[in-house]
Amino acid sequence: MKRHELDAAVGRGNPPAAVMLYGESHFLIERYVRLLSRVEDANILTFYFNEYDFSAAKAHLSQGSLFGGRNVLVVKSEKKLPKNELLALLETVKKTPGNVFVYAYYGSDFKRAATAAFTAKSGGVAVRLFAPFPNEARQIVLSEARERGIDLDPHAAAHLLESQNGDLGLAVNELGKLSLVPGRIGIKEIDELVFGIAEVKVDQLIDALLQKQDFLPLLHRLLESGEDEIRLLTSLQNHVAQLYLFYLSIRLHGKADSAAILGYRLPPKIEQARQQQCLRLQQHHYTRLLTLLCETELQMKSSGAADKNALLIAALLNVQRLL
Repeated sequence: MKRHELDAAVGRGNPPAAVMLYGESHFLIERYVRLLSRVEDANILTFYFNEYDFSAAKAHLSQGSLFGGRNVLVVKSEKKLPKNELLALLETVKKTPGNVFVYAYYGSDFKRAATAAFTAKSGGVAVRLFAPFPNEARQIVLSEARERGIDLDPHAAAHLLESQNGDLGLAVNELGKLSLVPGRIGIKEIDELVFGIAEVKVDQLIDALLQKQDFLPLLHRLLESGEDEIRLLTSLQNHVAQLYLFYLSIRLHGKADSAAILGYRLPPKIEQARQQQCLRLQQHHYTRLLTLLCETELQMKSSGAADKNALLIAALLNVQRLL
């Protein structure tokens, strides 16, 4: 099942009784676990990672709620559950109408995950959740803000994501602070109340790379502030891809309008910086840089990967060599 199909089913109030959630976006997995568990008079049993117990899980699904409601089973795991156990749980759900089974799989090898058990025959569906595009991430932040009663300006939502290097989960977590502020939340309030993911922004690191300056002090400060190598690499990759879109727009149309390129308007200062940065590179630079960053990401995520810090530094040195 596609994500939009799941959205439609949830919107109609008729979601599947058994769903496997997996994919690149752990934030969306968590979000859909909440949506699918939002059952009236629900008796929810959640197993977190190594807590999973097949007998207890099956027993929970095989009986009606003691209080006349519905039983919901949520299993969160980084390890694949045995297919025979999944099939048994799915069969149990079919025999107890009204009960719900949500299997949230967080393993990095999700492309080989045991989705085969979740079929029309078994009564289950598997939904792969990709990392949302920037405009979609902004809409999710706005939706989460509305649920909390926060009047968040759309430009401020984009700025909030920028402050967290595009990490949707971190951006949504910051809404807790903003919910205490009366009135409309704009960019000014974001700057005053939200602590950026690092004392230095990824933009500064990118600028140092493009100008062939010493980037190591900036990189170390980012890593010391809590960034991990893979997330930092993908942030750099997304930034370069965004610069490429600006570059193509200027070459094709003579201008770069962030609203037309990204689906939302960047703050003027950031938009101007993107326009200046993108023109420092040519087509062949973008091709080589994106290839290098993608290959490095694959190396980092491969089983038995070497030191991620060393891989990241080597990739950034190669970035400057390619310029």
